[in-house]
Amino acid sequence: MSEVSAYDSLSEGILGPSNFALVGNPNCGKTTLFNALTGLKQKVGNYPGVTVEKKQGECFLNNGQKISLLDLPGAYSLHARSPDEAVLRDVLLGRRRDTPRPEGILIVVDATNLERHLYLATQIMELGIPCILVLNMMDIVAERQMSIDQATLSSSLGGLPIIPMSAAKREGLIELKHAMARTDIPLPSSGIKLDTSIAHGLESAWHQLRETGLLHPKQNLLEPLYILSDRDPMHSGVDDRQWKSLEAASKALAEAHPGWEDRLVAKRYDTIHSVVEKVVRRQADQGPTLSDRLDGFLLHPVWGWVALVAILSVLFTLIFKIADGPMGWIETFFDTLATQVTQGMPAGDLRDLISDGVIAGVGGVVVFLPQILILFFFIGLMEDTGYMARVAFMMDRVMSRVGLNGKSFLPLLSSHACAVPGIMATRTIDHPKDRLITILVSPLAGCSARLPVYLLMIATLVPTEEIPLLTRVGFLLAMYALGIGGAFLFAWIFHRGLIKGEGAPMILELPSYKAPAWSAVLWHMWERTRLFLRRAGTVILTISIVLWAALTYPRSEQEEPAMAIEHSLAGQLGKWMEPAIEPMGFDWKIGIGLIASFAAREVFVSTMSIIYSVEDSEDLKPLRDRLRSEKRRDGSAVYTPRVCLSLMVFYVFAMQCLSTVAVVRRETNGWKWPLFQFAYMTLTALLASTLVYQIGGWLGQS
Repeated sequence: MSEVSAYDSLSEGILGPSNFALVGNPNCGKTTLFNALTGLKQKVGNYPGVTVEKKQGECFLNNGQKISLLDLPGAYSLHARSPDEAVLRDVLLGRRRDTPRPEGILIVVDATNLERHLYLATQIMELGIPCILVLNMMDIVAERQMSIDQATLSSSLGGLPIIPMSAAKREGLIELKHAMARTDIPLPSSGIKLDTSIAHGLESAWHQLRETGLLHPKQNLLEPLYILSDRDPMHSGVDDRQWKSLEAASKALAEAHPGWEDRLVAKRYDTIHSVVEKVVRRQADQGPTLSDRLDGFLLHPVWGWVALVAILSVLFTLIFKIADGPMGWIETFFDTLATQVTQGMPAGDLRDLISDGVIAGVGGVVVFLPQILILFFFIGLMEDTGYMARVAFMMDRVMSRVGLNGKSFLPLLSSHACAVPGIMATRTIDHPKDRLITILVSPLAGCSARLPVYLLMIATLVPTEEIPLLTRVGFLLAMYALGIGGAFLFAWIFHRGLIKGEGAPMILELPSYKAPAWSAVLWHMWERTRLFLRRAGTVILTISIVLWAALTYPRSEQEEPAMAIEHSLAGQLGKWMEPAIEPMGFDWKIGIGLIASFAAREVFVSTMSIIYSVEDSEDLKPLRDRLRSEKRRDGSAVYTPRVCLSLMVFYVFAMQCLSTVAVVRRETNGWKWPLFQFAYMTLTALLASTLVYQIGGWLGQS
């Protein structure tokens, strides 16, 4: 039976591309290459209508030409199964009005796993766009004593330009820029051939669909298949009429050619396998690789968990040990700044606003930046080395017991930095039910916004000079463990009784271990730090100004500052809610902090800093020391051990983040689930905090 090419050429003449898209499987080093090409000349946002990250940048080629680069989400196939894969498909097919179809494509593949990565690559080669194949991680290929016949590979793919690289070491970067500057980049050929009858059936369906306005001339014959493969019609970008036309065309094709899709997939894999057999050479007596040996220990049923706990313990120890010095420098800086403002400006509301409001509020949160930097650094390090995927693999067995799979662990772990990108990361989860449950429980992970609250309470509860370091590390580990335990508990409840539908098994590719690309790790740390500082300079600054005004007015000049705060607007509100929070051990000042922190959890720290600055602007002691000395009217301490524990437990479960509410609304396309999430988390926080304080009292604890 005769065969025809799976695609039609879209270009009548070949021009030098002015923009490129970077595509590839997850963990192929695509983002590392993007960072190497663009440096700091990049911006990050979201695609309109979806919370899928859009990374754009610019780079200059060797001839001085400026090229626009777009880093597209990682995927295994153009058959979209999640929102981020739908974005990849739609951009490459020119179906997004907000993003022009790329003129050139850099297909990044892991050269150590060529057969797996060529599946997506061959699909992209059939789109009629000039492509360059980047064989990344060639340093690992050499370590494994493998070789790739690049000339044969190129000829098998229609003369496709091939650039061997090690993006992490920036090896091959100059050669890649030379290739991108070419004005004669040939259109590739995947080598995949369709049976003539199937090709004619696809062509017939293609012409029918053009009449619906879904397709345009010179479009790939397989595009209808790629769109229809999307499990969620909302992601497909078609209306109901077009969707019905797609389904009808697909049904007719299936009836005329039963099993044609399976035959096409098999043909693709057979072609790829034959190409790889010709071009990849391995040493015959090759023993276990370094990744195999490491996995033997790090994925061991016992030692793997021991290693994970040890790594997390080192992380939290460093958070306390290494960050002490820089935190002291930051405290000294803000104290000196407040003193200079107090001494250099005439007395009045403006001076008090700057020193007691702005400096105290922003400084109270920024002081925790060194500890947050360490957290971001470790998360970036685990992602870049390939260890994060192993953690997800280990967690799959545990998470399957609560109705989730290991892919849900990655959003949960990302939520330890911030719940917003963690919830956005659920777009990689294929099954809608698993994705929704993960969205609902992700905010229970101990995000970096909670870290300042935990660290302040632990410093108040267990003074550094009196309590061993391991005790403080233990308290912090306990808070994070409580959050993850709560996430698992509610995931089990939601899976069993609230959200209908079956879960899905996890399919996860474990990338090879590799040395971290320090530039990528540092860039990740800088991005998160920038977002944290932006929040400190916008949200926290604004709330600090509003809170200072609420603590200052209405003013009575005859009263002492402490009494004046009680009669202020914020003080009256705190007094009003004090009876409701008293069973949790909280006084009216803590109540003010709880209300203010609905905007963002870390605002609690800045709120307490402002309250005590307004109350006594001459006292420049660190906030933790002020809290230790705080007394109730009867002379008893306010921040007793059970109050500190009660407050930490409240913030383990409380939503307390408007940004998270907003992103959940966008991800779930409505207010139903974010309102439900806010309600169940707030009620759980109130109940858990009350139980901790009351049970502590029954046990005779102070």
